[in-house]
Amino acid sequence: MKTFNILLKSINDVKDFVNVSNKYDFDVDLTSGRYVVDAKSIMGIFSLDLSKAIKVEVHSGDSDKFYSEVKAFEV
Repeated sequence: MKTFNILLKSINDVKDFVNVSNKYDFDVDLTSGRYVVDAKSIMGIFSLDLSKAIKVEVHSGDSDKFYSEVKAFEV
């Protein structure tokens, strides 16, 4: 499992992050405070406080390609 923090500053950032997440078979969770949502759910992401950093948990041992695609969002 790989964990890192991201910041989604715009609607396009959320859309791009969801599109990348949906390309992979493994689970990706986003955590903000006490809320955990599926990174593949655009509605779930919009229920989070996007003004703060969001913790990403990638549930795969081979997540290097995914990480390289979302690295631009990392804080």
